[in-house]
Amino acid sequence: MTTHAATPVWDPEQYLRHSGPRARPFHDLLARVPVRDPARIVDLGCGPGNVTALLAERWPGARITGLDTSEEMLRQARERLPGAEFVHADLRGWAPEGAYDLIISSATFQWVRGHAELFPRWVEGVAPDGVFAFTVPGNFDAPSHVLLHELCESGAWRSRLGGLYRPGYVLTPTEYLERLAGLGLTVDAWETTYVHALPGEDAVLDWTKGTTLRPVLTALGDDEEATTRFLSQYGALLREAYPRGPHGTLFPFRRVFAVARRG
Repeated sequence: MTTHAATPVWDPEQYLRHSGPRARPFHDLLARVPVRDPARIVDLGCGPGNVTALLAERWPGARITGLDTSEEMLRQARERLPGAEFVHADLRGWAPEGAYDLIISSATFQWVRGHAELFPRWVEGVAPDGVFAFTVPGNFDAPSHVLLHELCESGAWRSRLGGLYRPGYVLTPTEYLERLAGLGLTVDAWETTYVHALPGEDAVLDWTKGTTLRPVLTALGDDEEATTRFLSQYGALLREAYPRGPHGTLFPFRRVFAVARRG
């Protein structure tokens, strides 16, 4: 019988093991956000608050709120940035309270099926001259994700993990532009492929343990034998797809961006 996905259990320490390359797209997104002195900012899917802290550094006078579904992540975010407000919230049911000068998100919408259908509700909360900006991974046809899907659906794992892994619900830059421009916003949309040179053994496996693998690891739970066996099989596939070279393990990673301004 095919299992159904539970809410993934997140590990902030594992996630932050690659905090540098994970945060780089957010730096690039911020560089294109045309907001000077925002009074209110909301970070959708704030995680452990590492990129929320970048918002506080750039706009120290802003009132910043971070939203996430993971209490593990929120706990660390509150410790990292006590001057901000962090709230447990599911974006599928969230609606802005009042107007925000900046609604921003990094690497979250790929977990929210139909997130583009929620844009009209979220955009209602963008203040005049305010901005709605986000970046999402766009590498769901990469070997890291294709191999994971195939392994979950294979004979040995299908009864336990079949149907669990799903590709991210991400659109193209063109589709995001059309959606947001249709809501009356001025839109800048683009994509970038980063090539991360990851250090250490099984570097891509270590990366995916912090993000992509979370639903699988959650489903396997406390079954250490099954978890070890699955990670061994997936790790072997990744080593073949991403061989380690003299400069580390090269891991191409496509990201999609959009910056939409009201007015």
